[in-house]
Amino acid sequence: MKTFAKAQLASLIASIIDYWCTIIAVEIFGIWYVWASAIGTMIGGITNFSLGRNWVFRNKEKARQVQLFRYTMVWTGYLILTTFGVFLLTHFAHVNYIYSKATVSLLMAISYNYPLQKKFVFR
Repeated sequence: MKTFAKAQLASLIASIIDYWCTIIAVEIFGIWYVWASAIGTMIGGITNFSLGRNWVFRNKEKARQVQLFRYTMVWTGYLILTTFGVFLLTHFAHVNYIYSKATVSLLMAISYNYPLQKKFVFR
């Protein structure tokens, strides 16, 4: 349970950075919310990998390249699913892109990221 809590905290920190980048990209730079969401997800992903490797799972024994490869595979799926989910909620359900991103990323953090990081990336 402690690892799950730490993983969710790391996810929260990465998500705050992700949302901040997304909002700045949309509101200041005028980037389309779908691209901005993808940019935020990329930056948040880098943050999440660093926290996951060094703090949550404390798995520095394995080669960084192996973990990075596995993380990239998982993260690519997350990027695609999250970006598509944000688009669907925002475009078709007319939900604000920030709420769409928060909803989708919360669901993905619990159902997708944590299990795959624990059992595949940082095992």
